[in-house]
Amino acid sequence: MEKINLHIVLNNFINDSRVLKETKSIAESHLFDKVYIAALLDKGVTEHEIIDAKREIWRVPLKTRKFPKDIFSQTIKYIEWMLKIFFRYKNENVKVVHCHDLSALPIGVLFKIIKRTKLIYDAHELETEVDELTGLRKKISVLWENFLIRYANQIIVVSDSIEEWYKKKYSLKNIKVIKNVPCKIRDSNSNMNILKEKFNIRADDMLFIFQGSISVGNGIQAVLNTFSKVESKKHIVFMGYGPLVEQVKDYERRFLNIHYQSAVKPEDILRYTQCADIGISFIENTCLSYFFSLPNKVFEYILSGLPIIVSNLPEVKKIVFEYNCGWVVEIKENDLLRLIESITYEDIKGKKENVIKCKNNFGWDKEEVKLLKTYYNLTNNKLSMDSEICVE
Repeated sequence: MEKINLHIVLNNFINDSRVLKETKSIAESHLFDKVYIAALLDKGVTEHEIIDAKREIWRVPLKTRKFPKDIFSQTIKYIEWMLKIFFRYKNENVKVVHCHDLSALPIGVLFKIIKRTKLIYDAHELETEVDELTGLRKKISVLWENFLIRYANQIIVVSDSIEEWYKKKYSLKNIKVIKNVPCKIRDSNSNMNILKEKFNIRADDMLFIFQGSISVGNGIQAVLNTFSKVESKKHIVFMGYGPLVEQVKDYERRFLNIHYQSAVKPEDILRYTQCADIGISFIENTCLSYFFSLPNKVFEYILSGLPIIVSNLPEVKKIVFEYNCGWVVEIKENDLLRLIESITYEDIKGKKENVIKCKNNFGWDKEEVKLLKTYYNLTNNKLSMDSEICVE
C-alpha cells in the first residue's frame, strides 16, 4: 500500500511558495510514494491538479459555498471542508499529516487520534496574533490552539522570535525554526537589465524594487510619497499584486520614476529582482505576528545580490546589523526620504560586497535539511545527505 504524506491548507493553493518548496523536498526524499495537498476550491482554479509524478492537489468543492458569510454559515462551510478531507483520505495509508495553519490543525488531530498518523503543525505566522483576530474570536483561537497544539509531534515556525513566543506561551519544546527562504539560483548574466529596459530607465540611474503583496501594512503609501519627491534619477518598481495596485498605477501615471510590474512566475522572481540596485521590504508593526515576522522577500533580495532597506523590526533588523547588508529605517515619510536621498552608488557598492559575502548563509538547501531531518525522525528513517540541493 502506497505511503502517503498529506498537506492541508485553507486556501485555493495557487501561489503558496513555501508549501511548494516543502512538498518538493519531501517528494524527492523518497520517504513517501505520494504527497497530496488538500486545499479549497475557488472560482477560476481546477479541482484536481498534478504538479509532478509524486505531488497532487485536491481543491475541495463545497456544497455550502453559496451560503452567506455570517459566522454560523462560515462554520458550516468549514465543517464540510474538514469532513470531506478526512473521509477522502481516511482509507489511505497516510503516515504524516502536515497542517499549514491553525484552521487545518483540527483535521490533523482527527487523523492522529483515529488513524494514529504523525502530525506536524507548520505555523506560517504567529497564528493567533494577526490583525484579523480580535475580541472573542482571538480568545477562542488562543484556547483552540493551546488545546490542539499538544497533539503535534513537531511544530514548525518561521523565525526565532516566534519560536520563543510559542515556547513561553504554551510551555513547549518540540519546536523547530524553518525559515521561508527561496531556492538559490544559478548565476546568470541573461536579462540582467530587463526592468530598466522595459521602463526606459537609464543604465546609470538607481533602481529600487518593492516586491510582494501590494497591500495595507507594507508601507506602500510611505514609499509612494517618498519616491514622488526624490530626484528623477532614483526609480522604484513595485512588483506583485494586491488591493493597492491601482494606487501604484495612479502614481506611475503621474511620476516618471515610479513603475509597476505585475507579478511574475515564482521561478522568475529572483531573475527580475537581480535587475535592481536595492530591495525594499517593509512590514508595519500593526500586530505581534508582523512584529516577529521574517519575510521571504528579505532573502529573495539577498540571494539576488541586493542590499536591503527594512523596517525597524527585530528579525529583519538582526540580519541587517549582523551582516551590514543594508539599512534600517522607520516607516515614516521624512525618515525614508532622508535615507533614499542620501544613498550613493558608493554606499551600494559597500553594502553589496557584504551581501555577496553572506549569500551562502541563506538558501532553501539549508532549511531543507532541517525539514527532512524532522521527517526522517518521525518516520524512523535515516537521513541521506546525498539528496539534490534545491537550485533553480
